[in-house]
Amino acid sequence: MAKRMPPEVLEYLRTMGKKYGSIGGKRSLKTMTAEERSARAKKASMAAAKKRTAERLEREAQRRKKGNR
Repeated sequence: MAKRMPPEVLEYLRTMGKKYGSIGGKRSLKTMTAEERSARAKKASMAAAKKRTAERLEREAQRRKKGNR
């Protein structure tokens, strides 16, 4: 069973997340080479395209299934 954190700890973590949450990606992009950034962008693009394709195929399958009734 999961343990619950005290409310003051949760509030502290929330404030830290708001303050420092967006630094990671920006900092990592500054330290990457152009080739590494390109590879990262290509990987993200391919993942997004794969997700869109899967969602489209699912919608089409449901339409076909609905049409056969």
